[in-house]
Amino acid sequence: MSENPKDEVSPGFWPDAVACWRRLPNKLFFFGLLVAWLALFQFLGNSILGYVHTSSLFAWLHEAYSSPNPAADDGHGNLIPFLVIGLFWWKRKTLLELPLQIWWPGILFLVAAAALHILGYVVQQPRLSVVAMFVGIFGLMGMAWGCAWLKESFFPFWLFIFSVPLAALLLSFTFPLRLLVTWLVTVIANLLTIHVVRQGTILFGPGGSYQYEVAAACSGMRSLVAIFLLATVYGFITFRSPGKRLLLMSLALPLSVLGNLARMLCIIFAAEFGGQSVGNYVHESSIFSMIPYIPAIGGLLLVGRWLEKKAEAENK
Repeated sequence: MSENPKDEVSPGFWPDAVACWRRLPNKLFFFGLLVAWLALFQFLGNSILGYVHTSSLFAWLHEAYSSPNPAADDGHGNLIPFLVIGLFWWKRKTLLELPLQIWWPGILFLVAAAALHILGYVVQQPRLSVVAMFVGIFGLMGMAWGCAWLKESFFPFWLFIFSVPLAALLLSFTFPLRLLVTWLVTVIANLLTIHVVRQGTILFGPGGSYQYEVAAACSGMRSLVAIFLLATVYGFITFRSPGKRLLLMSLALPLSVLGNLARMLCIIFAAEFGGQSVGNYVHESSIFSMIPYIPAIGGLLLVGRWLEKKAEAENK
């Protein structure tokens, strides 16, 4: 057997998972309290009883994530738990090497979460209860495994904030993005001698040969959330400097606007040369719907590589 642990061959996922499970202390304490905490939100989690007639906060979340309303674009919430669990698995060795022990001050998080849930329940704001649920889970982890665990797991645990359905509340924010994209499309298209008329968030060709609206569902919110998540994960995995992480995260907004602009230009160009039907094909194509992510991924990788080279030059 090699003396260097890094040279050892991984035993495989299942044996590794079993070994990690055995090393994790206070399992019954944590998971017992976790079941009780989640039961609270299952049976007394939602006081609205409106869009979905149930007191379960989880049923309310499912309704929010799967809503057919194009403005309520919160489907990414289904993926967040898997992302967080995957990142916890990625950090498993670091977490298990910490001094894991009962830490009673963690109950303060639980008390604050309970108070927040009561507030959300009384004022009928389930989003507050969603935040409370995750704050409570964070506190339970602190109680079971200590303050060091909380510090080391703050990322990725805070990514659960993206599980809170916020799309319907951000329409006032996405409207200026829609106006910005339509204005940029008209400027670029006219510079390329393609005459496009803009009226608010509507783009149409001369004589009405085609017409498209940058609607709420096309505001770029979905790509903005996805790109921000990608930038966050990439920044935290690659860099330890808070400044570099924040720089990558701050690029999410301009890159999402750039990507949405590229997609709308493709639609307008297709409609200009092939008519409304061709433009509709590009608009509805699942392949072309990936266009916003191309400049985003490329931009993040370029900036990340530039930051790495800058750090290497400073260390010489």
